[in-house]
Amino acid sequence: MRMIFVLFAAVTVISAGVTAFSRNIVHSAFALLGAFAGVAGIYVLLAADFVAMVQIFVYIGGILVLTIFAVMLTQGLTGVNVSNRAVGRIPALATTLIAGAVMLCAILKTPWYAAGARSIAPTTYGIGNAFLGAYVLPFELASIVLLAALIGAIVISRQESRE
Repeated sequence: MRMIFVLFAAVTVISAGVTAFSRNIVHSAFALLGAFAGVAGIYVLLAADFVAMVQIFVYIGGILVLTIFAVMLTQGLTGVNVSNRAVGRIPALATTLIAGAVMLCAILKTPWYAAGARSIAPTTYGIGNAFLGAYVLPFELASIVLLAALIGAIVISRQESRE
């Protein structure tokens, strides 16, 4: 089980690195698929089946496919180098080193305990009951906010197409 986790973690980190450092936007978009799939695999290992399926449906099935279609259907964008790599290298390196040092310190100083064997039970039933019970108001408010964002995106895109 540990080797499977290490495999998913390696796929996630390597794909995220390719996404961040690739000069080609198409390569970055496809590497993002590996990062999202690796995270979904880690969720499966954690027995978080609902979150894993949301990761697959929303991020891989929705956002990533939309991004890939947008990149592929935009004329002349596939050969363009999108980012300016000369700006902000020193602050980015300093921030990365500080964050890495903090995480390494936390990893080394934390007393890690092995969890005992546990039975894997589906989590979707409890999440569904919570969404339709105690958390129905925040759930519906989130849907209204998402609807407003969708309507705003449509209005903005229609104004740009008229110009």
